[in-house]
Amino acid sequence: MKERIHPKYVEATISCACGAVYKTKTTVGNMSVEICSNCHPYFTGKQKLIDTAGRVEKFHKKYKRIKKAETTPAETTA
Repeated sequence: MKERIHPKYVEATISCACGAVYKTKTTVGNMSVEICSNCHPYFTGKQKLIDTAGRVEKFHKKYKRIKKAETTPAETTA
């Protein structure tokens, strides 16, 4: 490798807000992160699945209610 053009690759400690500590090598240095693989819901299995079908049904129900509300005043004036 050429001299003076590459960043220094040093050992670093990455610490998470949950208390987990990882040792690795990086060009940045020591870091602190808010979330890691120990506390992230996707990796821990505590992720909540979103009911997409329920959201679609709720949207359709809301849309039909608005649609009826819009047609009701027109029918009463005609």
